[in-house]
Amino acid sequence: MLESETWNLQPRRLTVMHREIVLILDFGSQYTRLITRSIREAGVYSQILPFNNPWEEIESLNPKGIVLSGGPQSVLAADAPHPDARLYDFKGPLLGICYGMQLLAHHFGGKVAPAENREYGRAQLQRAEPNPLFQGLPEEMEVWMSHGDRIETLPPDFTEIARSNSGLAAMASQNQQIFGLQFHPEVAHTPGGHEILKNFLFEICQCRGDWTMSSFAKNAITEISAQIGQGKAICGLSGGVDSTVVATLVDRAIGDRLTSIFVDNGLLRKGEFQEVLETFRKELSLNVVGVDASHIFLEKLAGVEDPEQKRKIVGEQFIRVFEREAEKLGDVQFLVQGTLYPDVIESVSVMGPSAVIKSHHNVGGLPERMNLSLVEPVKDLFKDEVRRVARDLNLPEALIQRQPFPGPGLAVRIIGEVTEARLSTLREADNIVEQEIKAADLYAKIWQSFAILLPIKTVGVMGDERTYENVIAIRAIHSVDGMTADWVPLPPELLGRISNRIVNEVPGVNRVVYDISSKPPATIEWE
Repeated sequence: MLESETWNLQPRRLTVMHREIVLILDFGSQYTRLITRSIREAGVYSQILPFNNPWEEIESLNPKGIVLSGGPQSVLAADAPHPDARLYDFKGPLLGICYGMQLLAHHFGGKVAPAENREYGRAQLQRAEPNPLFQGLPEEMEVWMSHGDRIETLPPDFTEIARSNSGLAAMASQNQQIFGLQFHPEVAHTPGGHEILKNFLFEICQCRGDWTMSSFAKNAITEISAQIGQGKAICGLSGGVDSTVVATLVDRAIGDRLTSIFVDNGLLRKGEFQEVLETFRKELSLNVVGVDASHIFLEKLAGVEDPEQKRKIVGEQFIRVFEREAEKLGDVQFLVQGTLYPDVIESVSVMGPSAVIKSHHNVGGLPERMNLSLVEPVKDLFKDEVRRVARDLNLPEALIQRQPFPGPGLAVRIIGEVTEARLSTLREADNIVEQEIKAADLYAKIWQSFAILLPIKTVGVMGDERTYENVIAIRAIHSVDGMTADWVPLPPELLGRISNRIVNEVPGVNRVVYDISSKPPATIEWE
């Protein structure tokens, strides 16, 4: 074991294994992640970095192009976010979107001023002159605006390439590869937006567009091998697709120098511990050690109600279990985790002015001092991208389609204190939800469906007698990457069966409610 070292949680920097990359500097727009997805879907690897990322790091990544995202602030404000000034000397293409466009105009000598009429929503764009950014697109098109400032005067050397009813909608430098869009091409409300981004990638940045999940897996194995070298690693398994993918990648990189560990933290679903162990040992032939540490987790969680504290306790205890197991194995230096991109985004405010939403146990929930160095092969991927990697690795489809389960487990689906009795109640209710969703052939069609135990009791009538018992909430959502989600309108008859079974089969529950909140404003999990 290495001597204790301080691990700096913030920021988590990108190690790029790809030959071409387009970077996005985040100025706080709610749409920034959509830019990343659009570029990746076009076959070009992209990554978000904070707006104030040091130029040395940006330059070292050798980007084919850089996109400046939108943001909620005005470039005229005293505390407006500004990038490293050396960005403006970048020899490759720059594309500013909304705030990013105004920032470019402001820096290069244009005049930005508050608009008389703030422009939000749909607008009609008219092209002013030919430009490769709009190649193959109609002269007029619908776009989505969201801005309060406007560019009154273009910078020297810039020309107007498109207008809306409210004024300048797009600009381009005549002598440099610098472009600006006042609208958002990344959102679905701009029908031709993806084509605009493709033109930026292929006509302007001259990208090849040969990045795929298959190439990701191949490059990830190479990078893992280089990072771990001749060392040993342990992998924290959860039973879900994320940790399974990273365990498989690391297994293919270093072979028997990897030991995977599946911890029973007392917060798992009904029958999950044995089921997961059997799957990994029999179907995937991974070297897996099962550890029952449930008593430790539940002791530490006793009396705790705050959700952030719960997450941090679970994260801390996972690390301590892994350290103890690593010590038994001898000379283990690395901990492998299935951290995803949304985990990093929501846990740590490294993306410009974006806010911390909650600590994920394998990001913000980790202790600052730990004896293991982290290996996180899929930390730059979204969930659907991880599933594509899983198919490239020929993992079992049943495992690929398994619904996400939070790292802190049922601890964040019990609102309030976690106890053995409350865990038992939730396990039984959640098991019924899973059984009925599968029976209705909806399990693989829904991102997540689960039960939550609420910290209230309500009056009911059972067997002609008054009851005062627990409430279970049901949540079912559709999502692509976990960053946004919509609630699923489950068939009333299915909801009726679930409710009837829970009330009749789960002692101590007399009421079932259905959560119809989307993300945002709610999050997927209740805590």
